[in-house]
Amino acid sequence: MMSLRDKQIHALRQMLNLNIPESKSTTAVPTWKILIYDRVGQDIISPLISIKELRELGITLHMQLHSDRDPIPEVPAIYFCSPTDENLGRIGQDLNNNIYDIYHFNFISPITREKMEDLASSALQAGAVSNIQKVFDQYLNFITLEDDLFVLRHQNSDAISYHAINRGEIKDTEIDIIMNTIVDSLFSVFVTLGTVPIIRCPRGNAAEIIGKKLDKKLRDNVWDTRNNLFQGETNNTGHISFQRPLFIVIDRSIDMATPLHHTWTYQALAHDILELSLNRLIVDENIGITPGGGVKSKTRPCELNNNDKFWSQHKGSPFPRVAEAIQEQLEQYRLSEEEVKKLKNSMGIDGDNDTGYSMVTNNTARLTNAVNSLPQLIEMKRLIDMHTTIATGILNSIKSRRLDTYFEIEEKIMSKQTLDRSILDIINDHECGTPDDKLRLFIIYYLCTNINDNDYDKYESALINCGCDLNPLYHIKRLKGYTRLTDVQNNYEGGGTKTVSMFSKLMNQGSSFVMEGVKNLVVKRHNLPVTKIVDDLIETKQNLQTDDYYYLDPKQLKQSDNLPKNRTSFQDVIVFVVGGGNYIEYQNLVDYVKQKNSSGGANKRIVYGSTTLVNARQFLKQLSHLGQEIH
Repeated sequence: MMSLRDKQIHALRQMLNLNIPESKSTTAVPTWKILIYDRVGQDIISPLISIKELRELGITLHMQLHSDRDPIPEVPAIYFCSPTDENLGRIGQDLNNNIYDIYHFNFISPITREKMEDLASSALQAGAVSNIQKVFDQYLNFITLEDDLFVLRHQNSDAISYHAINRGEIKDTEIDIIMNTIVDSLFSVFVTLGTVPIIRCPRGNAAEIIGKKLDKKLRDNVWDTRNNLFQGETNNTGHISFQRPLFIVIDRSIDMATPLHHTWTYQALAHDILELSLNRLIVDENIGITPGGGVKSKTRPCELNNNDKFWSQHKGSPFPRVAEAIQEQLEQYRLSEEEVKKLKNSMGIDGDNDTGYSMVTNNTARLTNAVNSLPQLIEMKRLIDMHTTIATGILNSIKSRRLDTYFEIEEKIMSKQTLDRSILDIINDHECGTPDDKLRLFIIYYLCTNINDNDYDKYESALINCGCDLNPLYHIKRLKGYTRLTDVQNNYEGGGTKTVSMFSKLMNQGSSFVMEGVKNLVVKRHNLPVTKIVDDLIETKQNLQTDDYYYLDPKQLKQSDNLPKNRTSFQDVIVFVVGGGNYIEYQNLVDYVKQKNSSGGANKRIVYGSTTLVNARQFLKQLSHLGQEIH
């Protein structure tokens, strides 16, 4: 089955081919054209299609819509942008200034009739009606980061964030705009997938509003005989698909601990510490010493994508295993490099000598293979250097902030194990973590345990003495007061860690990483709250928490929110978290699917989506703004 990422790439490539299916293209040589996009369009394209691939598709130039652009005649211009008033105004200027001869307008989300009339009016005034070849609604208003991971927005994501949805002074009209924005993007996801889901959502929060609004939007389209975007749903083999996906909408408030949890896997650490954004990292690396004795550094951009086999294999691995794997890759590269050097030396023997001639004859095939493998060796070295830089940046933070200690104790709190060290002791330890680290630890402890008022006051005083901003805690305290205590605590059963006594290879001399003082922790597999909900709903298990979830089927003529009597297990599932997701939950679902599929039966696939991905620092900032409203 084609992934969501594959389908979005296919739609984008077709758009860049002037909306002609690639298989039906009349010429092998691509038509040369230019691409004009806004910030939203750039965010959608950049994780999916590289600059090299754009050139292969005939894109000779790509520019921002609102940048200063010179006229380029006789070349088709492809526009890929949102149909906002600001963008349409700039398009009108381009038409009036006759910047291009041929225009192909592709709107990320559907353009309204009113705005379409405004565009037509601008074209008439500019005398450019004949220059506009086509206008398309692309339904691509979401960002796919991996095969099974998407977000709705990167630019201006604050507009649909957890803070935006939960503001105390928010008006009904404002919440309606936010919900409609989210629903329009989710509708684009299902148009791209070409399938109508069955929707499950809880009652009484933002997830309910989104679930019902999406059900209505899908229902209106499915039962519209003239404009149905889902007619003849097919899979990628061209056959009618009878297996419909389950779409689960979950509110962020169902699990407030996981977004603040210190993590131990490579991808999640990169997001938490180095701010991984749209599969791209900017890492500071040391390059020497300044004349004054300071450290000279430079920033290095790192692209992380599916073409990087090391990243694909180890992004979900515990960090110590990643460090070992980098070292193994480096040793493998050195062996290959040494083999090439030996062959060079043997080929340097005098050719007039019989022995030399014999060695040349025997080694020619080996040398040819070595030369042919040089591009792979060069790429291997580039990736090793890049991952060494990333891992070094992560390792420095782990050591300076003692993140291994925080991860271990939080895992024990969430799995209800006995703590080796008191929370108060860690908060008062000035050499253990930043104020944010201490606050994250205490919020998790507060959510997962019962704390009396006297003990709470002691913790609060200790946090204040450490310089913590307690506004996030005030919001969590109010939220916990609204939530059933037993539900919150039971969400985090299971899990924990075990400590391996020593690193298998990283204690050797010549290692790229000095791991002394860092615990070699192995994560015990367990299901986080979101994964537990998904498991219950996939298998239609009896559970008090999920039994009252709405069951919405847009294909049913008569609307009903009751669970049908003939319960079936689902194979394809899309999970969407309203208010921000994170790589910890995503990886937990990936592990859950691997475990399910390895146990036999039909293979399951789970796609994880959210309004946007937020790391702990960003989430704390949102909670702080909400806490300020209380005080």
